[in-house]
Amino acid sequence: MSGVIVTDPPKAAAEDVEALAAFGVATVGEAMGRTGLLGPDIRPNQQGVRVAGTAVTVLGWPGDNLMIHAAVEQCGEGDLLVVTTTSPSTDGMFGELFATALQRRGVRGLVINAGIRDTQELREMGFAAWSRAVSAQGTVKATGGSVNVPVAIDGQVIRPGDVILADDDGVVVVPRERARATAERSRAREEKEAAARAAFLDGQLGLDRYGLRERLKELGVEYRTYEEYAGEGA
Repeated sequence: MSGVIVTDPPKAAAEDVEALAAFGVATVGEAMGRTGLLGPDIRPNQQGVRVAGTAVTVLGWPGDNLMIHAAVEQCGEGDLLVVTTTSPSTDGMFGELFATALQRRGVRGLVINAGIRDTQELREMGFAAWSRAVSAQGTVKATGGSVNVPVAIDGQVIRPGDVILADDDGVVVVPRERARATAERSRAREEKEAAARAAFLDGQLGLDRYGLRERLKELGVEYRTYEEYAGEGA
């Protein structure tokens, strides 16, 4: 497998990345019309951590972490490393030593469509990671690949410089051109949810706030007392 290492790709503006970091993955995914979400199998190694950064992407060979080494050189302050392989892999391609090098360069975390190891050490050093697997199985450094090219994970295309937001709920990718608009829509959604939260604390029901009683009626859902229901032979 031949490859290419692309240097200095365009990136989302730092202020837009920081604006998105104020919101959860679920909020941002909803603000983009329920798009951009990576699948539920990409899970956090830690809890209670949210990070946002600009993607540095890696396409490598399964069981081979050579291109992660190459990608470290391309990473800088505010980036987030995104790794996938040409075919499915669960090998532990990333661990404490990689995290040490990336943390030194100001990288905010890792999303990998494969395995990680040294998970306790990663938590202790505060390096956030989201992975498809945890595995002690090691890798080789034998096959070429690419850095900073578009990659796909769970049907979502991630380009270098796109915004990656990750938290306990999962991972979402925001195209760099849409970062500012998505942050604004996310803010509007949070304001709407704050109003709903206040209403629910005051005792209002979602059935009434969202006009769902009429929806139930349209769908033919009826209310019955227990006696009525039992008398119908249910």
